[in-house]
Amino acid sequence: MERLDLGGLWTLRRASDGSVRDMAVPGDILSALISSGEAPDPYFNKNELDLQWVGREDWELTRTFDVPPSLLASRRVYIEFESIDTIAEIRLNGTPIGGSADMFRRFRADVGGLLEAGANTVSVAIASPERVAEERASRLPYPIPASTYPVSSPHRNLVRKAQCMGGWDWGPCLMTGGIYDGVSLTGIDGPRIEYVRSRTRRAPDASGGDWLVDVTVEIESGEACDAFVKIELAGAGMARRIAIPAGDSSFTEGLRVASPDLWWPAGYGERPLYDLRVSVGPASGEGRAHEVGKRLGFREMRVDALEDGYGKSMTIVVNGRDVFAKGANWIPADALPSRWTRDRYEDLLRSAAAANMNCLRVWGGGRYESDAFYDLCDELGLLVWQDCMFSCALYPSSPEFLSEVEAEIRHQVKRLADHPSIALWCGNNEALGAITWYDESKSDPARYISDYDRLTEGTLGRVIRELDPDRTWWPSSPSAGPGDYSDNWHSDGRGDMHFWSVWHEGKPFSEYLAVRPRFCSEFGFQSLPSYRIATSFAPAGELNVSAPAMEHHQRNPRGNTIVIETMLRYFRMPKGFRETLYLSQVQQAMAIKTAAEYWRCNRPRCMGALYWQLNDVWPGASWSSLEYDGSWKLLHHEAARFFEPLLLAMFIKNGVAFCYVVNDGVERRRVDPSLRLRRFDGSAIAELYEGPPMVAIPEAATLLWSRPVSEMPARPGEAYIDARIAVSRGSIDERRTTLFLTEPKACALVDANLRWSVEAGPSVRLVASAPAFYVALSADGLAGRFEDSGFHMIAGEERLVRFTPPRGARAPTTEELLASLRVDDLRSSYD
Repeated sequence: MERLDLGGLWTLRRASDGSVRDMAVPGDILSALISSGEAPDPYFNKNELDLQWVGREDWELTRTFDVPPSLLASRRVYIEFESIDTIAEIRLNGTPIGGSADMFRRFRADVGGLLEAGANTVSVAIASPERVAEERASRLPYPIPASTYPVSSPHRNLVRKAQCMGGWDWGPCLMTGGIYDGVSLTGIDGPRIEYVRSRTRRAPDASGGDWLVDVTVEIESGEACDAFVKIELAGAGMARRIAIPAGDSSFTEGLRVASPDLWWPAGYGERPLYDLRVSVGPASGEGRAHEVGKRLGFREMRVDALEDGYGKSMTIVVNGRDVFAKGANWIPADALPSRWTRDRYEDLLRSAAAANMNCLRVWGGGRYESDAFYDLCDELGLLVWQDCMFSCALYPSSPEFLSEVEAEIRHQVKRLADHPSIALWCGNNEALGAITWYDESKSDPARYISDYDRLTEGTLGRVIRELDPDRTWWPSSPSAGPGDYSDNWHSDGRGDMHFWSVWHEGKPFSEYLAVRPRFCSEFGFQSLPSYRIATSFAPAGELNVSAPAMEHHQRNPRGNTIVIETMLRYFRMPKGFRETLYLSQVQQAMAIKTAAEYWRCNRPRCMGALYWQLNDVWPGASWSSLEYDGSWKLLHHEAARFFEPLLLAMFIKNGVAFCYVVNDGVERRRVDPSLRLRRFDGSAIAELYEGPPMVAIPEAATLLWSRPVSEMPARPGEAYIDARIAVSRGSIDERRTTLFLTEPKACALVDANLRWSVEAGPSVRLVASAPAFYVALSADGLAGRFEDSGFHMIAGEERLVRFTPPRGARAPTTEELLASLRVDDLRSSYD
């Protein structure tokens, strides 16, 4: 097999005026216009509004290339585009070779007969997605609505491209297009491998742990022929000649793998991966064979959805162990596809793993991610809840639309099903609930339910069950599972739930304690960006929450109002803009901690908490725990604590304070608790727990202590609980948490007189004279992150916090870090 990468520098032509400029491929049209100086940074100020014309234009991408004689001598040469966005016609040397109507499908075509010695030219003409969507909408026999946002594309649901490109309540409307993930020519001398798929299962007769693997190879051949096939996997394999018919065909070969090590999610064990290699070539065994490689993990996985005393469970089970899914929702890594790089994926996913996450939901308004994304999830042990790409809209059910979707999902399941990290396939995000959102569907629900069913069960579910029968099919999120069309937004007794009452309805954080979801796949609370991120998009004169630039980068219509109203519910009025940004991140961390810890205390009734959202597509206000540049908000630091495998959790419900120890592990853990009631000057009032050491039961939440707040020996605004457990496991480890007995604004906080210095490392050494709460470190102008932030300190405590630059970057000097360092804490946020 010989491959020629056609990525690199292409020419981009605007059809309306014939103007040309360079374009990097893989990449997108808008990024090319930014590089050429024709478009401003769409993320700065309100520049997005001046770039809506890009999605209303037709464009043509071309590249001229030379084909090596060795590739030209191949019996067959095919061209492959991994993703074309979206409506496109493709030509080679002026001859049409096919087209694209779906960003989520690959394009392949035999082109050997069209290639010439010397220069060859490939062109991709991309039609305006906006105008195509409008034209399709005009031909509909009845309206098919989609949710719209402050800046949005109203008919984005009629074009098979990433739905969030048309705007969302956390991102811009940039209806760009392009060529993503890769484009290449491949020369072979025999049949072409279309897909390789596998099914793994334990050998029923194997006491030693052998596994059986069925490897299915799908082949396309221009003629009937004999071929030499070779399959290798973990010491097992086969090599023989087989007869290949003309056209499309497939064969399945069974292998037995001796005692492979099991693949486990993060926190449960190792993640060994085994190379599967398949080659199909000329029967002689000589010449260019077509080769495909994958990595497999051996594990048993299912999602239990069982009737029980609470309703209907939803639990991911891996290798016989119930896994509490801890994580977040993933959206595209950037609004500009040219920035979807492996380095970007790795930074974001490693941050997820570093925060003790074991599960991410690939949300249905983005895209089926690149191979690099799933490879990294396999390596890091991040389970993937995989949505199909339908979100917050109704969709057509015409034969043409469903045919396109069927081809799309067939391709994606065959491409992705071998990844051990994928836990389930889900049909959509909130498309079932969307039937109740629009006047059109509310007035004629039967019509739209029928459309929904044809798409979801009749197409997506049917194909997924056929191609990936060993993996769970979940029709919608939220839902109670196949066959259930009821409202699961407000039901905490069955399936997965999206709980948004705190954010959208303005309820207090204590409302998270009013529900006990079986699996909460969405819940969230916004924060404003850090000062460093705010200054990257807001002009100097607009560093104010209600300034035009800041409001433009807040896409939820009531977002800033909710953030500020909530802030005044819990905190005293901040004294400035920077303190407002800081407090917004404190309250976001408080909100999600309240929910995640309480629901973890309710295992096994609740077995999943995936907050909205992990990452950002652009800089601005949002629900993310990672800033646009990947740096950690206070929520992400808090997530590393509330997702710890051994958790010390405290909360107040109905006037009673509770303390739990949650143990996700399989071993009993002996812990020595200390619960101390302290004044805000640090002095001790009382020991609240005087019992013996306790045992944290494996895979369970254990109640340690409870007491009505009214029975505490201090008034709520005068004291807090300083709780910790010492854990003996070879060496002494400690878990700490803090519980306020009322809203922080009602507490008599004192000045902690925080002092700090910068040491080699570089690290920051902090000393507190009195208790300091939500101590946050930031470094304006420096990329990187502190190893901890948003933590609490007791009187007299000293703490050393290391600063880590981005991978491959130079660490700042102590002088540089000191000059950029800012330290915030709760008491210093107000006068």
